[in-house]
Amino acid sequence: MASVSTPPVVGGGSAATSAAAARRPRRPLGRRRGRYPGEATAGWLFSAPAVVLLIVFLLVPILMALWVSLTGWTGQGSPFAGGVPFAGGTNYAQLLVRPGLEREDFMTSIRNTLYYVLLVVPLQTGLALFLAMVVNQRRLMGRTFFRTAFYFPSVTSSVAISILFLFMFTGTGAINTLLGFVGIRGPSWFNDSDGLLHLILGGLHIVDPNSPPGALANHGLLGLSWWEWLSGPSVAMCAIIMLVVWTTSGTFMLIFLAALQDLPMDVEESSILDGANVWQRLWHVTLPQLRPQVFLVITLGLIGSWQVFDQIFIISQGGPDKTTLSPAYLSYTTGFGDQQYPAGAAMSFVLFAIIVVMTLVQRFLLRDKDDGRERRAERRLRRSMRREGTA
Repeated sequence: MASVSTPPVVGGGSAATSAAAARRPRRPLGRRRGRYPGEATAGWLFSAPAVVLLIVFLLVPILMALWVSLTGWTGQGSPFAGGVPFAGGTNYAQLLVRPGLEREDFMTSIRNTLYYVLLVVPLQTGLALFLAMVVNQRRLMGRTFFRTAFYFPSVTSSVAISILFLFMFTGTGAINTLLGFVGIRGPSWFNDSDGLLHLILGGLHIVDPNSPPGALANHGLLGLSWWEWLSGPSVAMCAIIMLVVWTTSGTFMLIFLAALQDLPMDVEESSILDGANVWQRLWHVTLPQLRPQVFLVITLGLIGSWQVFDQIFIISQGGPDKTTLSPAYLSYTTGFGDQQYPAGAAMSFVLFAIIVVMTLVQRFLLRDKDDGRERRAERRLRRSMRREGTA
């Protein structure tokens, strides 16, 4: 039997030394780069302009507004002057705790925006996904035209579109004319303050809107009765909701379209071979792969919906009967219209807290449970490795 000879080691070292050197972990690339002098300084110099702009035009105004919300500043002089009284949480208490017109108006705006968000976010997300799947079809003729047409409202001025909707939803506008062709008498859209749920309950003769039950009318929460909380969006708010869904779905369509074009085709082809129908492929194949995009679209929709201002300012100014009042518009009118700057700033920070909480809640609901299990397993593995290393 022939013996196997050990190859010589170049450089005079032993085989054991060479094997140990081969097993030695290589230094990460980032550490090797850190050896070059001035690299970190150059990075900070390149990013300094953007950091300075963010600090000056974002962080500093936020801190100034936070300070104003904690004071009794009247708008005269500097809010940082020595004579400005410190109010603490008084401005926030007037919005959330103390009975009065300020709390009633703010809670009315919260109620309106809650119904607005509950309708706008699902509708614009579903419509954007549907449009993306339509224009993603390979056999669709004129795909470029339809993509441009669906996206065009998103790049058009919100002022121009709002004025167009004002003409369309007037008493003799195009919408009521089309409804008249099918025998429906259209409402006075932007002048009707009736809640949609109140109209439905009254139409079904379940509850008389003019004389609601005492249990709902005499009891409530945060300054509003339960009957006011359960009013639903007004007819005027429904018209604004249709406007916003139509103008925002094009942008979210592009997000879904980019994600659909990057999906691997072999998974869908395998599901077709397994006999899955269209709805099964959508629910079990397409949507799970679009989870990051769905989270992004819902997050952007939540933030934009809670910050709605342009359409309210142009179309209704919070009317009729404060049924289209939003927190952003109320903060603007309180601060710059009524010159109650601390109360307006406090409304802005309460709105900011609501947006953060809603975003965290929907992130928790849309979390990937498989990723959570993998992270927990990885943490357990690291703890066991540390225990073995210390043993």
